[in-house]
Amino acid sequence: MVTPMMDQYLEIKSNYSEALVFYRMGDFYELFFEDAKTASSELQITLTTRGKHLDQSIPMCGVPFHAAEGYINTLIHKGYKVAVCEQTESPSEAKKRGYKSIVKREVVRLITPGTITEDSLLVSNNSNFLISLNELRNETTASWVDISTGDFFVKGLKIDDISSLFARLKPKEVLISEGLLEKVHTFINTDNLVITPLTSSSYNSMNAEKKLLEQFQVKSLDGFGEFTKPMIGAMGSIIDYLQITQIGKSVVLNSPILETHSTIMEIDPATRRNLEITKSLSGDIKGSLLDCLDKTITSNGKRLLESRLSAPLTNINNINERLDAVEFFLENESTTTKVRELLKKCPDFGRALSRLALHRGTSQDLISVKNGLIVSRELALEVFSENSQTPPLVQRIVDNISAFKTLIDLLESSLTEKPVVIADKVSNIAEGYNVQLDKYRRILSDSGDIIIKMQLALAEETKIPSLKIRHNNVLGYFIDLTIKNAEKLSETYLSEKFIHRQTTANSKRFTSHHLSEIERDIRSADMKSSELENSIFYEIKSSVVANASTINAAAKSLAELDFFASLAEVSKCENWIRPVLSNGTTFEVINGRHPIVESSLKSKSNNSFISNNCELKETEKRILLLTGPNMAGKSTYLRQNAIIALLSQVGSFVPAEKAHIGVIDRIFSRIGAADDLAHGHSTFMMEMIETATILNQASEKSFVILDEIGRGTATYDGLSLAWSILEYLHDKNNCRSLFATHYHELTSLEKTLNHLCNFSIDVKEFEGELIFLHKVTEGSAKSSYGIQVAKLAGLPSIVTDSAAKILSKLEENSKQKEAFTSLDKDEKGPEYIHYAPKPEIEYKSSTIINNTVLKSLENKNLDEISPLEALEILYEIKKMWLPL
Repeated sequence: MVTPMMDQYLEIKSNYSEALVFYRMGDFYELFFEDAKTASSELQITLTTRGKHLDQSIPMCGVPFHAAEGYINTLIHKGYKVAVCEQTESPSEAKKRGYKSIVKREVVRLITPGTITEDSLLVSNNSNFLISLNELRNETTASWVDISTGDFFVKGLKIDDISSLFARLKPKEVLISEGLLEKVHTFINTDNLVITPLTSSSYNSMNAEKKLLEQFQVKSLDGFGEFTKPMIGAMGSIIDYLQITQIGKSVVLNSPILETHSTIMEIDPATRRNLEITKSLSGDIKGSLLDCLDKTITSNGKRLLESRLSAPLTNINNINERLDAVEFFLENESTTTKVRELLKKCPDFGRALSRLALHRGTSQDLISVKNGLIVSRELALEVFSENSQTPPLVQRIVDNISAFKTLIDLLESSLTEKPVVIADKVSNIAEGYNVQLDKYRRILSDSGDIIIKMQLALAEETKIPSLKIRHNNVLGYFIDLTIKNAEKLSETYLSEKFIHRQTTANSKRFTSHHLSEIERDIRSADMKSSELENSIFYEIKSSVVANASTINAAAKSLAELDFFASLAEVSKCENWIRPVLSNGTTFEVINGRHPIVESSLKSKSNNSFISNNCELKETEKRILLLTGPNMAGKSTYLRQNAIIALLSQVGSFVPAEKAHIGVIDRIFSRIGAADDLAHGHSTFMMEMIETATILNQASEKSFVILDEIGRGTATYDGLSLAWSILEYLHDKNNCRSLFATHYHELTSLEKTLNHLCNFSIDVKEFEGELIFLHKVTEGSAKSSYGIQVAKLAGLPSIVTDSAAKILSKLEENSKQKEAFTSLDKDEKGPEYIHYAPKPEIEYKSSTIINNTVLKSLENKNLDEISPLEALEILYEIKKMWLPL
């Protein structure tokens, strides 16, 4: 038999099967069945049982109501959804419907990783994106939102670009239309990512458009941009999901922003990782480019910095507007100082506004909004009104800040940051704001004195000094006498003055008509005070939410001012310069530096960074082939130039003496060794996958850095691949590239590839020691100095000495082979010279050389064949010459 309570629970659970249901029972949230087992394991709390269902004990666990947020936080960060089921009536109200009626309960909120707003659940410096993917007639779109700030975006994209978008946004939850998950699962990393499939009705463009029009209270979406049906479907699915999770509560969202490929530089996941844009290779923020740049003061400024660093611009006008803003803050030091000092007083009031709109806010959120608006007003009316040289972008930012005089007056008069403590209650409603509330507060405040006076009077009247008037939640106020003292009072006195309430082992408890009247007044004042406070809070909150769009605009403006002032501060402290942007394919950096490495050198050893030039010309050299030993700085050189390009298009100054960047549509990198064993990909396979992405997607406007391509396989395989990849970049992609390699054979390509130039990292040998100069110079390296580097790494001397002997013999044999191959057939004789380290191995006689191979050479014009064709011919000959 199913009990009424369990019947209620099972019905609620059936509607939220994908979530853990927190079922409110008194002062606890209880979980049952599989939910209980999961929560018990994840939260490390005791699993018990409660009654039976279908003759089986019901697993159960619970958490205290007052501590639930911490437990929910843990579950959300582990990727679970939580349905919060509350009692929607009191037990006394339930009894009115029948003696055995159970309290009504309803899910009031579905908490998911992509829809959280609480400070305790959010990471203050990170955005919290919920993203939706949609596809219609082979057109894929993505829409994403951060409901804690109201930021809302939409974009059309190729399926291949989904991984880049996810690497940039790092969403916490993905909504996806039916049938699309199978197509995109290879493009997204599902680790720690909640995926929520939605039915096609959620993406229906007609239904979606109605929801969007209702959300933004407009008659047409045309004012926001030219959206396709799949875009409208993706945006509408988000609105639909928010209505489900927020149980009808209205979410404050900013107008949707249409993002296009022509406005944002694309950066794939491998490149983001290799350049350490927002995280170092170890996975920490410390040691990343974001860490180097972050001199922001506010949480929303930090989020904006990460967002813009992750999505550089491609429009020159927009980039230059940002550079103008940075230059303004750099040149106007007093203005910058005032701005940064004011921003120190600014709370994260955009997120506070979001909580208020969703009826989760507190008086502290109202105070945050008040302080944020005060800072906004001071910046707009006092700081920038004095400066007539404000550039257009900064002026537009300031113009987006309203004066908020009426709203600030309301918040300042109604709220106090120093809480008012009345009896056992704390309030942030200011004294003097509401006359009636002040009256109730006086009653509550005076009640303590009234009770004490009454206690003293009764003690004197009864001649019992130990008489006390006490209070508890069951009896309310009562007169407390010991059994012995109660016996001293006559029955007549007790019956006339006191009313018996309770007898315990050591005392008797009474009330009186006068005490009951005082208690009624106190209770009435307490209840009416609470009701009035709630009403006042609601009125103030409603006034704030009614101004949500202008408050959000102010919050975004302050984030932008923080962003530009921060970049100016970095430029001043690190001696960075303003780059020049153009529409061509020039790439000129004079004395460029790697900001992360330079910062690390300063903090650890106070050493200076060796700067280097990088010049790629539009019509001349656009591929730089870099050779030199390990540890000399090849990878650093490659990365620093890519970072300088990225910073330029973010709108930041850059670490160089001069920089001229032709706008880049995409940055690609293939650096370092990494595998993906979870998907069955070896290190070499990952290298080839990342390289394939580059060759298939790079355009003449792209910038590519490649380091040690082909080193993950056999020497000839690797050399052949590196050779062909370099030719393909040169002939097909036509992009600006930096190509570092240990294959010195590739340097000969400078003679045949018109747009390739050889450069190397300088080193010096002194008394057998290798000195790294970290200077890039024209020409190719003489050696890779591998054995010297191995010595520096601490390999045993017996190993490095042996390696040196083997190397010497190999080099000698290589020279013999070169001399041998230059001889005519008749000069070589019947037996061939041996080239391997062990001379006793005999080689095949020339008499068995395949005549077909030799004849094929007669039909080849050696001046016209490609390097790859030459290698293929050599392989054929090698098969016949090698020993049996």
